[in-house]
Amino acid sequence: MKTSWRTASLVASAAAVLALTAACGQDTAPPATSQNVGATAGAGDVGAIGAGQAGGGAQASASPSGTAGELNVSTDAELGKVVTDSLGLTLYRFDQDTAEPPASNCEDDCAKTWPPVPADDATAGEGIDEALLGSVDRADGTKQLTVAGWPVYRYVKDVNAGDVKGQGVGGKWFALTPEGKKAQAADLPGLSTREDPKLGEIVVDKNGMTVYRFMKDEAWPKPVSACTGACLEKWPVVSPVDFEDTKGIQKKGYMTFTRPDGADQQTINCWPIYTFAGDKAPGDTNGQGVGGTWYAVRPDGKPVGASEK
Repeated sequence: MKTSWRTASLVASAAAVLALTAACGQDTAPPATSQNVGATAGAGDVGAIGAGQAGGGAQASASPSGTAGELNVSTDAELGKVVTDSLGLTLYRFDQDTAEPPASNCEDDCAKTWPPVPADDATAGEGIDEALLGSVDRADGTKQLTVAGWPVYRYVKDVNAGDVKGQGVGGKWFALTPEGKKAQAADLPGLSTREDPKLGEIVVDKNGMTVYRFMKDEAWPKPVSACTGACLEKWPVVSPVDFEDTKGIQKKGYMTFTRPDGADQQTINCWPIYTFAGDKAPGDTNGQGVGGTWYAVRPDGKPVGASEK
């Protein structure tokens, strides 16, 4: 949000805060060292990819030894265009690797979680520049596929075509764009919503992290947080977000309040909101249902999968 725009809307924002307060009863280019493999792999070998793997639908298995087959471009709702293998599984790159020269720094246990994609039989499908495909020799003597020099991996927790559960893990793993760059979500508002395949429409913060409610909190006649002390280490509060920096959030009851520790916390429909330290990447919902008291939040402030008090 541009500063000049916020300044112009100062009076309107102040009036909105007063109204919302009353509603809750509150007073206040590829490297030369990377061998090109796209031109030599035969398209007729692609059919062998499914051997020993799940088929008949969107579900697939990311085998550490599974070949890539024909690479394609898939469009993710949040990340845009990403590279997938012949089974539709998302392919990733690792920040601790290098592209010039190509080198993989994911071995042993790391390679179990992030299986390297073999260069054998990899071919360029529609949207993939064949010139960007190459290979790098791994420590075990196998050849790993590279895209624009970057070693390529799958993620073991991606089991269905289109899954992007590896995106942002540890702040070092990212889905690959067709150019070999890191896929990044478009800039998000301070608070917005996304469609979760299991939970439906839920609220996320500016980083795409899921927002939660604590069923022991109170909203009326004023917001009260029952999460204090050590609780806050697992459930950080959502700091104030200007309503003009939100998208899809209900305006009624959208306000902030001051916690006993002096920090200001955002609410939706007067309910205090939090994120979860156990969510490591955008799209995670590991906090859902924890202890039977923590639930993702709807745009109107209602908890997902729990009854209101």
